[in-house]
Amino acid sequence: MNKKILTDREQEVFELLVLNKTTEEIANFLGISEKTVRNHISNAIQKLGVKGRAQAVVELIKLGELTI
Repeated sequence: MNKKILTDREQEVFELLVLNKTTEEIANFLGISEKTVRNHISNAIQKLGVKGRAQAVVELIKLGELTI
């Protein structure tokens, strides 16, 4: 069984990003601060070794971690 790359919360954030939600909308939806949302995105970008949100989304789809 494959080990997940993202934490559950990071996964939730990226699922909302794929739906074209803004940082503010994601924060409101999840009941967390915008800074926390940005931290989750930043952590995932570091784990994936990519250069931004868009690249992270592409990589997560390739890895089967995210569906669109």
